[in-house]
Amino acid sequence: MFRCRNLHHQLLGARLSAATRPDSRGRSRPHLHSISGRAGKTFLMSSLVDYVASQGVRHVLVVTPGSVIQNKTLANFSAASGKFIAGADYQPTVITPENFRSGDVAAALRDVDELKVFVFNVQQLIRPTDKVSRKVRDTDENLGDDLYSYLKGATDLLVIADEHHIYHEKAKAFSGAIRDLKPLGLVGLTATPAQADVEKLVFQYSLGEAIADGHVKVPVIVYRTDGMKGERTQLADACHLLRQKEAAYLQYLDIRPGQTKVKPVLFVVCTSIEHATETGQILAQDGFIGSPSAILEVSSQSSDEALTALAEVESPQSPIRAIVSVNMLREGWDVKNIAVIVALRRLASQTLTEQILGRGLRLPFGSRTDVPMVDQVDLVAHDSYKQLLAQKDVLRQRLQAPPTAVDVDEQGAATTAGNLVVPDPTLPTGRAEKLAEDPVVPGQPGRGGEEAQAHAFTIRDDDSESASPGLFIVESAERRAEQPPQPQSRVKGAPQIVFPRRESRLTFAAFSLSDIPDGDAQAAGARFITEVPSFLSKDALIAAREDGDVVIKVAPQKNVEAQQALTGIDTVKADLVAAVFRQAEETAKEKNAAKRIAEAFLRGAGVSTGKEAADWGENRRMHAIKGMTALIGAAYAKRKRQMTYELAPITLPIEPVLVDGAARDAYNDGFAKHVQFKGWQRNIMPVASFDAGSTEWKLAQLFDRDDEIQWWLRIYTNGSAFIPTADGNYFPDFVALDTAGVYWVIEGKSDKNSNDADVLRKKEAAEHWARSVRDADQFGEWHYVFATESHIRDAGSWAALKIATNPE
Repeated sequence: MFRCRNLHHQLLGARLSAATRPDSRGRSRPHLHSISGRAGKTFLMSSLVDYVASQGVRHVLVVTPGSVIQNKTLANFSAASGKFIAGADYQPTVITPENFRSGDVAAALRDVDELKVFVFNVQQLIRPTDKVSRKVRDTDENLGDDLYSYLKGATDLLVIADEHHIYHEKAKAFSGAIRDLKPLGLVGLTATPAQADVEKLVFQYSLGEAIADGHVKVPVIVYRTDGMKGERTQLADACHLLRQKEAAYLQYLDIRPGQTKVKPVLFVVCTSIEHATETGQILAQDGFIGSPSAILEVSSQSSDEALTALAEVESPQSPIRAIVSVNMLREGWDVKNIAVIVALRRLASQTLTEQILGRGLRLPFGSRTDVPMVDQVDLVAHDSYKQLLAQKDVLRQRLQAPPTAVDVDEQGAATTAGNLVVPDPTLPTGRAEKLAEDPVVPGQPGRGGEEAQAHAFTIRDDDSESASPGLFIVESAERRAEQPPQPQSRVKGAPQIVFPRRESRLTFAAFSLSDIPDGDAQAAGARFITEVPSFLSKDALIAAREDGDVVIKVAPQKNVEAQQALTGIDTVKADLVAAVFRQAEETAKEKNAAKRIAEAFLRGAGVSTGKEAADWGENRRMHAIKGMTALIGAAYAKRKRQMTYELAPITLPIEPVLVDGAARDAYNDGFAKHVQFKGWQRNIMPVASFDAGSTEWKLAQLFDRDDEIQWWLRIYTNGSAFIPTADGNYFPDFVALDTAGVYWVIEGKSDKNSNDADVLRKKEAAEHWARSVRDADQFGEWHYVFATESHIRDAGSWAALKIATNPE
């Protein structure tokens, strides 16, 4: 320690002497220096006080950001404290807000040769307001002045700001309280300096250097790879590690009986006060710490008793085994017996990682013991271990301002592009941009020219004498005189018809747990006849000095078998049954089947119903649940497939249609195949065309004249109204709606083809379809009529046609 202190004397003395400059009154003007250290800031401060005392300084003000750090600092100067730093040549009188008005302190203040160290937090020094008074600004009868004026009048005042980075959050108040004192010098101590203070650094010592030099513990990242990452799991793992640490500490003390007893402690970082309370309640349960009196919750709302217990946590007599904190202990507080840290908040930021990890780096017995469980601090971070391992270089990082390539806002979104080239949004991009650079000119050589020429065409009339290259389209005068087809919809007043199209669905048969035999369940359970261990992975972050630098490497440690929560067989069985019903219908029959399957599964796993009372570990239970889920899932996937049918509403007609300007008259022109006919009386559409004159044409003429038919509609093979058959889709010829509101699907067929096998299959499918539609009773009454040439020729009316065809 003395060697380290003397080194600090040399560094600080040279820098401080060069930094002070006289003001107009001959006093030295303060110049801020920031000392960055991730290990040993307390020793730096003590060395600095001792050094400036040797140079004649008799007034040192140590400013702390709050009561926790203030109390820690006072302990460093108290010989009665376990945190006392011995070895100084000058023993100061320590002056605090509690004792500065005492007679002993007044005498020390009047003694020009006495070294006086004032320890105040920044709130106690800020200028008072109408609502807030400050005792240091009140006149003291022993002093004859107020303490703040006394400090301001001291010509050799040195200010040391502990955890200096915090004051940037209240820079104005800090400046008013400290800089107005016009001290000889202002030195900031911090492990995480603000970026604005980087250029003012006079000394740096990284965690990586401290690890490499053996001055602190080796951090070890602990995590699971089995997917179990809940908070209870993290806390249980941490308590398990703590018990291992306790055993290792005791073994070391057994072979070193002269060492002061140290008990390892768990440190838990939470996200809020409510979260800390919930965490403390979990730790107090059996299987964790197990006692409420052994849990200490520390937050901004903590009582004085809690803070006192915190100050005594290093004592061998302290009952505390776990400290649960929110934000109060992120900086300025560390003890030598923190052995395990649990981060229940993600440690994704560099600063937070340093602050949390730094709480447990002090060596429990003052130096390395060569016992890994003693010389290491375990950081349990199941959720963020990958980020922590990726941040291992944080331990060795030198503080330098990073280059700012891109400006970002408070949410991290880019506000400028930095050095990136920003394209002009008015210019085309991609292929369009290339085409703009090298345009395609039809008929011209070059990129795209030939392709453009191949697609060029010219239109000219009969009298054109020009002959341009390309495709020629020549229209006759007769063709130009024809009226082009016009789109038309239903005739006025015509209805839409909802055609019930039968659709088939290949579906799975209903699944039942009765399909699963006991043997399959027993075979599935046999995989879980033994316990499934779970392990904690451990990666140590070791440091070594190489070629003048510090190198941080990940060193895998021996895995630790994790303790598991135990579950009774009755609960395991209930969990297995619940896993079954996540994939099966929960009926009375299926419940009985689920119990049968669960019992067979457990028999396979070595559990005899009614005789086995052993508990199962959490890993075994979770894997068994997955095994049961897989069993049911496999059986469900193997269920039979079957064809089902349903009726889908299809709206007719499809409209509009293109009506040819040259369409023939249905009553004045003779029949022609595939030609549009117009002039109908009861046709829903303005035109219809036909394939056969002796069947389709004759049927249309019959429907259009018969008073029992309200409307009729021609069905075409390119439409959506069809009847599915075994070998395709069957498109009948017509749909008709009679005056009774009954729908008729009509097919006309020549006599010679009426008994063909495929025709009869379509007829049978259509009759079955009509029965299905009527039975469904959703689309009205539907019938099917199969009429041959003879039926149509001999029938003089719709009624006669129905009698002749005898539709079902």
